[in-house]
Amino acid sequence: MLIPHPILGPRDAQEFTYLGDARLIDRPDPARPDAEAAICDYVYLRDNPAGVHRELWFHEQGDRSWLLITRNTVTHEILHAELARDFALARKGNSE
Repeated sequence: MLIPHPILGPRDAQEFTYLGDARLIDRPDPARPDAEAAICDYVYLRDNPAGVHRELWFHEQGDRSWLLITRNTVTHEILHAELARDFALARKGNSE
């Protein structure tokens, strides 16, 4: 599988480490009243969908960047790839 790195172009998936669901970007606030349960869910509960899914990938054997990839888990077709940093900064800018 080739991953379309936004800076380096197409890269072999073997250069990357898969982290999992892109919702891991949204860590629960430890000051919440239900923080213990929220953090437990965050760490241990993951969806395993069939179809289009957003995932985090780490370019371990390359520039060490984190990518947010939209991929069809059935066909392995990659629909979109962006730097996780750019996604997080854009979201932060929209919340201010």
